[in-house]
Amino acid sequence: MSPLKLGSHAASVLWLEPGRIKGGTTQRTLEGLPDDDRLAQCLNALPQGPTAWILDDLWAPAALLRDIVEVPSGQEAQEAFFRWRFGQALALDAPHAVQALQVDPGVWLLAGLPLDQRDRWLSLALRLGRPIHKLIPRWLWLYNRLAPARTLPGVLLSLGPAVNGRHTGTLAAWGRTLFLLRQWAEPLDVEGWQAERLLPTLAFLQRENRSPQELWVWGAPRWPEGPLQAQILQPEIPDQEIL
Repeated sequence: MSPLKLGSHAASVLWLEPGRIKGGTTQRTLEGLPDDDRLAQCLNALPQGPTAWILDDLWAPAALLRDIVEVPSGQEAQEAFFRWRFGQALALDAPHAVQALQVDPGVWLLAGLPLDQRDRWLSLALRLGRPIHKLIPRWLWLYNRLAPARTLPGVLLSLGPAVNGRHTGTLAAWGRTLFLLRQWAEPLDVEGWQAERLLPTLAFLQRENRSPQELWVWGAPRWPEGPLQAQILQPEIPDQEIL
């Protein structure tokens, strides 16, 4: 299986998620999205040069659309079309910058970021000499690290921190290619994720004859017993990323 690339050089990693922002050896606490001052402090602690930003899944939402029969010709028309489909799929009000990647015929992965926020981040990073060469949600960063080495169908849970040991996040399932993508903003503990999200998804995949054989979990130190033995991914954040 091949990785999905939305966006090669080495770049310094900036990691952003609820509760923390990390760049290199510098880590700071966060409440909500970081303001420009907090971002500037972390960026200035990185070497000058390109940066790769890995964002919490809910700060850079994504959708896997399976019903796109025809895409308009011309770059501007395509961008407008995918912005419309993205906003329609996720019921978004604010305009988003959207990246689109064809996964299979008729199947497109769309990932977005609020347009004003993206433009502000691009401008700030460029002004500080740390231009953004890559903006990617955490689940896709994890998927791309797993995908080249996987030969069996599997499921990835990308969990973000919330209050009282609960998690928001993403479920991604693949066979030959990415097949299913679901995201939840309502935080649950790992037992809730297992009972209300993972098990119903496994039942759906079984009905589709796409039963996964592996389960990978990021963001939780443990996982309840179930039909698949969870493989816990170590929460190691690299200082640099190959673009």
